[in-house]
Amino acid sequence: MSDYHVLDEATLRQWLASRVSLADRLGGEPGDWRVRDVADGNLNSVFLIDGPAGSLCVKQSLPYVRVAKDDWPLDVERAAFEAAYIRRVAPYVGKLAPALYEFDPVLRTLAMEKLAPHVILRGAFVAGRHFPRVAADIAEYVAQTSVNTSDLAAPFEARAGDLTIFPRNVALQRITIDLVFIDPYKVSARNRILPALEPWAARLREDDEIKRAVAALRLAYLTKAQSLLHGDLHSGSVMATPDDTRVIDGEFAGVGPTGFDVGNFLAHLVIAWFAAPFGPGDAAAFRARLEGDVVAFWRGFRHRFLELALKAEGDGLPTSHFAANDPHRARLLEAYVDDVLRDAVGFLGVELVRRIVGFAQVQDFLSLGDAQTAPKARALSLARALLKEPDAFRDPETLVAALPAHDHAGLDPRATGA
Repeated sequence: MSDYHVLDEATLRQWLASRVSLADRLGGEPGDWRVRDVADGNLNSVFLIDGPAGSLCVKQSLPYVRVAKDDWPLDVERAAFEAAYIRRVAPYVGKLAPALYEFDPVLRTLAMEKLAPHVILRGAFVAGRHFPRVAADIAEYVAQTSVNTSDLAAPFEARAGDLTIFPRNVALQRITIDLVFIDPYKVSARNRILPALEPWAARLREDDEIKRAVAALRLAYLTKAQSLLHGDLHSGSVMATPDDTRVIDGEFAGVGPTGFDVGNFLAHLVIAWFAAPFGPGDAAAFRARLEGDVVAFWRGFRHRFLELALKAEGDGLPTSHFAANDPHRARLLEAYVDDVLRDAVGFLGVELVRRIVGFAQVQDFLSLGDAQTAPKARALSLARALLKEPDAFRDPETLVAALPAHDHAGLDPRATGA
């Protein structure tokens, strides 16, 4: 850490000028470059740089959580894991992720493709905008990464590499363990609970059935090493235009249950559905499009997973162990992906809970101001059903049908049977 320092605009220009390939990409002289600090998350500095010839995005790991600084120090090595994740999945996801130009292991800084005119998907949701390609594109992204980094497609040696590198990303995986699976189900100073939702938070802490379900999901996260995960695949980690979708921010990468990424993305479609802050007509139309996205993402992921896995030749289910035209391998793969989707239902539920009563709140709800309480209670009502009755959600149509069924839940969880 002796040479590490946090970059500001002046030192960032110096750093870029010292990298010939990056300076050439921008063109002109350092004084010609326009630098903007656009970070809006909790963990990193993010700069957009425009020069006469081109542009860049530069991201640096900070040694603390931005909102807490010295009260919450954080390992800056997460940048190395993000760089490793980008390089690992690049052959499979192609243009569904920004290109990585350079990684500086001293300053823990990544220089990447600047995405323009892309916008953060969460911001689009808050504004009531819908991008028709996103659901199918994210389904493709998750299918490609989950098949090609699993034993279904990856040789043992590649899997061993993943299991050597990514489990060392302990600082961010500790954040996931605490903020997703532990803190929301106990009294914690980090939880951010609206006073009117205290009855819901208390019920979550007291409900042994829910806590048993969360314990099983926590163990799956810790022990079910199926594939390389993005680890934080929500609407703030997606940038889009009507014609293009990109996944960003892979610093939470780790090896775990494939359903974790699937459930996380589904959860943020659901959050946007409950938070829809528009007039009655607009809200109905926006919600209908999100319902279509839930179905398209779920069905698209399952279809592409099976399509890719059937052609794969990893050490898990090699075709050499099955007779020609033997349907048993296909049935094993269908059982595999259906188990992934069962896991995803549970992870969807815990993601809803943690975004409502945990530390990391989301703008979908916060943008509603004083009106956020009721939509949050309704989403918690659905989360309760997902965690207590996961077998009732075997297909996306059932999940979509449950959304309006929980859109009347109140502030008292006992009124909804919790």
